Amino acid sequence: MFTYFTIKSANEALPGVIEKFNNLKKQKNEIIKAEQELQIIMSSSDNFEKYITHKQKLNSAMTKFYQLIEELEATGVSLKGLDQGLLDFPSKRFDEDVWLCWKDGETEIKFWHDMNSGFNGRKPISISDESLV
Repeated sequence: MFTYFTIKSANEALPGVIEKFNNLKKQKNEIIKAEQELQIIMSSSDNFEKYITHKQKLNSAMTKFYQLIEELEATGVSLKGLDQGLLDFPSKRFDEDVWLCWKDGETEIKFWHDMNSGFNGRKPISISDESLV
């Protein structure tokens, strides 16, 4: 379900969102590990059974990865960059759609940007900024 976040509601949701984000990063590492194992098997073995077993392990890891993305985005946030650690929360500033912006390592929502400027266009949220819903 789509919803606009206020600064308060985004910060309230943040701990659960961070947990889901961290689970997603861990799963990406599982995929990388499974891909590396499969490459080793492909280069050092002619055993179909071992190859197929490890290929299925990789497929399962990838399926879980996409399920975790769906779970994360079901909270209402938008994953902008896993490697960069970027998530955006849809919000409004006056009548304009904007993003409340979070970067991995931050403990609260402190920045926003318009829909098209992205991370480089981040602006700090001032304490008295009541223009954001």
